[in-house]
Amino acid sequence: MTDLTQSPYNLSSAEIDFVKNKVTNMPLSAKIGQLFFVIGEDEDNTDLTEFVKKYQPGGIMYRPDKAQKLQREIAVSQKASQTPLFIAANLEAGGNGLLTEGTWFGRPLQVAATDDEQNAYNLGDVSGYEAKQVGGNMSFAPIVDLDQNFRNPIMNVRTFGSNKERVIRMSDSQIKGLKANHVIPVAKHFPGDGVDERDQHLLSSINSLPADKWMESYGQIYHHLIQNGLPAVMIAHIMQPAWERRLQPGIEDKDLRPASTSKLLIDGLLRTVLHFNGLTITDATPMIGYNAILPRSEALPATINAGIDMILFNKDIDEDYQFVTDAVKSGKISMTRLDEAVTRIIATKVAQGVMDTKNNLCEPASQEIDLKLAEHEKLAAKVAKESVTLVKERDKLLPITPEKYPRVRLVVLGDTDDGGFKEGGKVTAKFKEKLTEKGFKVTVFDRKNLNFKEVFEGGVQYEKDQFDLAFYVANVETASNQTTTRLDWIHLMAADAPWFMKSIPTVFVSTCNPYHLFDIPMVSTYINAYTGNDVTIDALLEKMMGHEKFTGQSPVDPFCGHFETHL
Repeated sequence: MTDLTQSPYNLSSAEIDFVKNKVTNMPLSAKIGQLFFVIGEDEDNTDLTEFVKKYQPGGIMYRPDKAQKLQREIAVSQKASQTPLFIAANLEAGGNGLLTEGTWFGRPLQVAATDDEQNAYNLGDVSGYEAKQVGGNMSFAPIVDLDQNFRNPIMNVRTFGSNKERVIRMSDSQIKGLKANHVIPVAKHFPGDGVDERDQHLLSSINSLPADKWMESYGQIYHHLIQNGLPAVMIAHIMQPAWERRLQPGIEDKDLRPASTSKLLIDGLLRTVLHFNGLTITDATPMIGYNAILPRSEALPATINAGIDMILFNKDIDEDYQFVTDAVKSGKISMTRLDEAVTRIIATKVAQGVMDTKNNLCEPASQEIDLKLAEHEKLAAKVAKESVTLVKERDKLLPITPEKYPRVRLVVLGDTDDGGFKEGGKVTAKFKEKLTEKGFKVTVFDRKNLNFKEVFEGGVQYEKDQFDLAFYVANVETASNQTTTRLDWIHLMAADAPWFMKSIPTVFVSTCNPYHLFDIPMVSTYINAYTGNDVTIDALLEKMMGHEKFTGQSPVDPFCGHFETHL
């Protein structure tokens, strides 16, 4: 059984007695409920009190919504629960991970580009503070993956880069900022995303590193965090075949599993080899990467038997609860294993200040909400100023001024709502407004109403007659359920591509994916801004106009290892 005197719990004898007694006296339905980390229900569609009393979940994870509404929903749910709840959100890039009016502080790769741990601390502090205002107490962050494959469509700017030492430094600081607000950090995505070029939302992706290479990279990151008392780890639907084969020589390929159903990777690698004693939570189980490997009726019990303590989200919640209940009653999940999982859940809640030994919620949200948005905006502006990275400036087109380039054609790529759970929104209007304010005459390329003459007949002079500078912005966001974040030109004649870049000054800016030089290698001027929030756009334009120096340092190889991208 789990040693609650050891890290990350460090519980007193009185606290341990409370945990053991609570687990012993919980009815079976309540124990099974604790295993589930459900999606936050909307008060407009669900009786929250009835929902919580029926399912008795261990935690609730929310997508962004209005602060006052969330505060009310969370308070109702906590009041209805017999055991105080984990309240989690993806606090990856700011309080906007939980609150629609929260601060979009900056994506992790942007923070890493400043190479300043204080900015990473501020990321955790701002996110944690804003979440705490409405009752949040857990962060599905930091992301401690390594961005090793520029083709990966789900990670890049969500990571602190490709260097493990920087990932460790930044993660440590973000965790300190979260803990300063009594928000529990959950490191993700074990055993490590960023190697494969595919998305675990769509299949069980693969961390294909050899076992020793894994231990020298991802393994060192997790070992460091565990040694520092990391309380919780999110388990991904990602395979690590080399370690499964090392732990079970001769295992057949058909028996390899993603970590979310692999006893070898959880009880073996994470708990025995890396000595992690804390709480484990799956990534979202509606993902295809989870459901395509086993029948769901088998996968859910396999998850618990692997050594994972909590199941994130449901398909049909009643069906999922029944699958687990049937597995417990049949003995497929033993009572010993069930009690171990529930013990870790309750012990984490006690150790991390979610609940006390009288079964009370320790820190209910206050009635007044003060998000300190103006103060947090200044901290975000500091990150923006220090992070924007000039990657390439072959023909010395900068600085841009209205005198030098009075007429600007603005071409924005990827500025859509398509794709799952994007956070940034659109940037076209922001860039047009800010460039116009600075004295440029801006025309936006209209992808929906193509100019037939320009696409099929116009030459260089035709373009020169319309604009002096082509200003390209790629707002191609990382988001779930996409197979690529590459540039996708208009399929008719690549009508929005800068075929004229050798004849007309052309600058290219990315507000997300840092790897677009792979698709536009011959462009003269290329800049990575990492985040499309207002403060970053302001800082970017100040630098492009020569009012400030570029100081950002790329945390990844923006040239993608290809020589022609340097030309």
